[in-house]
Amino acid sequence: MTDTPYVLTTADRVEIHELPGRYGDSIDDRNWSGLDKVFTQDAVFDLTGVGSRICTGLDDIKSFMESEAAHPRTHMMTNIYTDSDEDGVTLRFRIVALIGKGRTSTASYYDKIVKTDDGWRTQHRFVSSRRRDKREAEVDIKGIAL
Repeated sequence: MTDTPYVLTTADRVEIHELPGRYGDSIDDRNWSGLDKVFTQDAVFDLTGVGSRICTGLDDIKSFMESEAAHPRTHMMTNIYTDSDEDGVTLRFRIVALIGKGRTSTASYYDKIVKTDDGWRTQHRFVSSRRRDKREAEVDIKGIAL
């Protein structure tokens, strides 16, 4: 943590904005090595908000993705934006995933991202099926250990 927010340059924002697309393409194409350009080696992927488990480390994330038999084959990312404050940089986006026979699944992704020697990467991801609307309350991201 720092006392002041990280100032994101235009180049930072462009690179960060590409992370959801890199993730979706890697999953949809079953290109697990593509996740190397999305997550840090020690990344945490918390899927408890969608009734699943927590993956710890890039190898565990890849293994989970590869073994997830019913995983969607088409991801569409929406509402992509970043925030920067004294706690670091966050990336938030929503997905609509086609899961077969006309069925879809939606989720919100909350990422803590860091700048590495290889570029911006997700260090911690929390996935939630809760949406801010009339039926459900907004996820309190400050209450999540990112």
